[in-house]
Amino acid sequence: MVARLEASGDLRPGPVREALLVLPREVLMPQAYVRRSADGETPRRWDLLDWASPQDRGELRRVLYGGASVLVQHEGEPLLGRERGCRSGASITSMSTVMGLTASLLDELDLRPGQRMLDVGTGAGVTAAVACQVCGDQGVVTLDRDRHLTRAAAARLADLGFLPEAVCGAGDEGCPARAPFDRILVSYAVAGVPPALVEQLAPGNRLLAHVTTVSPSWPGLAVVERTSDGHVRAELRAVEFAHRAGHGMERIWLTEEFRQRITAEPDTWTQRSMLAPPANTDRGLWLAAGHLLGGLVRDFGAEHLVIGAPGCGSWLRVEPLSERRWNVVTHGPRDIWKEIQDLAALWRAAGSPGRYRLILEPDGGQRVASECGRLKWCLPVPRPSDERAAS
Repeated sequence: MVARLEASGDLRPGPVREALLVLPREVLMPQAYVRRSADGETPRRWDLLDWASPQDRGELRRVLYGGASVLVQHEGEPLLGRERGCRSGASITSMSTVMGLTASLLDELDLRPGQRMLDVGTGAGVTAAVACQVCGDQGVVTLDRDRHLTRAAAARLADLGFLPEAVCGAGDEGCPARAPFDRILVSYAVAGVPPALVEQLAPGNRLLAHVTTVSPSWPGLAVVERTSDGHVRAELRAVEFAHRAGHGMERIWLTEEFRQRITAEPDTWTQRSMLAPPANTDRGLWLAAGHLLGGLVRDFGAEHLVIGAPGCGSWLRVEPLSERRWNVVTHGPRDIWKEIQDLAALWRAAGSPGRYRLILEPDGGQRVASECGRLKWCLPVPRPSDERAAS
């Protein structure tokens, strides 16, 4: 697993790599779910594999060390004392995040011995375990809204010889009793950076949190630093992948029925265009689109560019005709193609940024702007809530 993370560029030489090399994931996640139902089958079915059962170990080892997300909780259940076997219906309510994402964020944090670390979103305890290994467990606090997760993580971290403080509480409130912290990592996506966490950041240190809109398509990573003299500076970076949204955060999706409509529904307008659609790598543009255009979701499973607006039923489909000509098909009241091309022109005029200034106002307001100020938007004012962690 570590070798694959290094080969993909998600993990660099250093203390995080060394911590992952010695971390027995089967101690943190001695049980995990695998889905047995087919796509579209209802109710969904999962098997809970158990490391204590020899017949499960081969498959569970592949799940734990494959690098993909690991499903650890079904329908908010207690994690300790579960019986292996089949579950059906309801949903998976907690998982350990894809290791490439976790490893890259831990590398970005630049963990060091003796640092005080706040892990917001305990999940299976992977982040907390790495922090304990690198920083020392006495400086680590892991926080989650789900008592079952914090109890299980505390017990399993203790099995590894680590005794961090495991706290049950709202993630956006942090842990003021143990503040300030040198490093803070939020392991679920938020609409805006929680002000309480910024307040709990020690001078000269760093906070990371993924910021998304109701659309999961185009996320950003907020990197917040408090300078040695106490001032806060921050940026929002366009990224390819992000954590799942926190508990209670609204999300919009392209349903299978909507995808089929895009394929079969008569178009409102078809044109031949010599304007190229934005590239997948134009992440700074797509990040801005998520906030400024609103209500759009991309179908990343489509061969070419397909975007839908579930709220009004509009959609866009772009297919190449030749090297410099595209077939643009649209449907519905929104002209998504024009919206994207207009924004692309503004994005290029602003210098094609992939990173934006993130201005955190004293009153809790949060503004995002390109360096030149020509491209800008506001984030929702964060409100207290009880997000569920996803990693």
